Amino acid sequence: MDTQTLALAQEIDFSFLALFLRATLVVKLVMILLIMASFWSWAIVFTKLISYRKTRAEAGWFDRAFWSGEPLDGLYEQIGAAPKGAAQKVFAAGMLEWRRSHREDGGLIAGAQARIDRSMDVAIAKEAEGLNKGLSFLATVAATAPFVGLFGTVWGIMNAFIEIAQQQNTNLAVVAPGIAEALMATGLGLLAAIPALIFYNKLSVDSDNITAGWEAFADEFATILSRQLDS
Repeated sequence: MDTQTLALAQEIDFSFLALFLRATLVVKLVMILLIMASFWSWAIVFTKLISYRKTRAEAGWFDRAFWSGEPLDGLYEQIGAAPKGAAQKVFAAGMLEWRRSHREDGGLIAGAQARIDRSMDVAIAKEAEGLNKGLSFLATVAATAPFVGLFGTVWGIMNAFIEIAQQQNTNLAVVAPGIAEALMATGLGLLAAIPALIFYNKLSVDSDNITAGWEAFADEFATILSRQLDS
């Protein structure tokens, strides 16, 4: 490789902004899409981390209050008809159905246990849906971002070869910019996909653990009410 070619190659600006500005329109759109997907993924991740932390703290507080020995009716009155925390909503759903299952003479309407269980299951399903909201976007980014980046790379390399053919020149100063712009699209795809995949797996496990905690509480609460029904 001659000295003049090396000098020309060294003068080329390979910064991110320069590569983006030199890229074709399609590659630019791919890069913008991947950058937006990456930012949105990180926004979901931070939002979920904060939300899950608050949910765990609320569940811990309620668990202590529930097992403190305070009468369940008193705890229900303290929480109110419109509780804010997820664990409180599960408890409130069961208590509300428990109260509705009593007749005016103090007896219980048949099938009370099944209705209480179903009420808490519905409450858990609603809260679990909120926990998982946004995780599907992370999964989509993790699965598709590398292929979107690869599409940008293929398109960029195709245009680089077209430019080489038009200029009838294969020296480094002509080849390097087009190849670099094309490969940057793949790099952005991986940059978006890898964190999305890691945090999707982590947040999915966290969500399952939180939901399992609600289900365990619902089973324990249903057992307590079942004892009262049998007595």
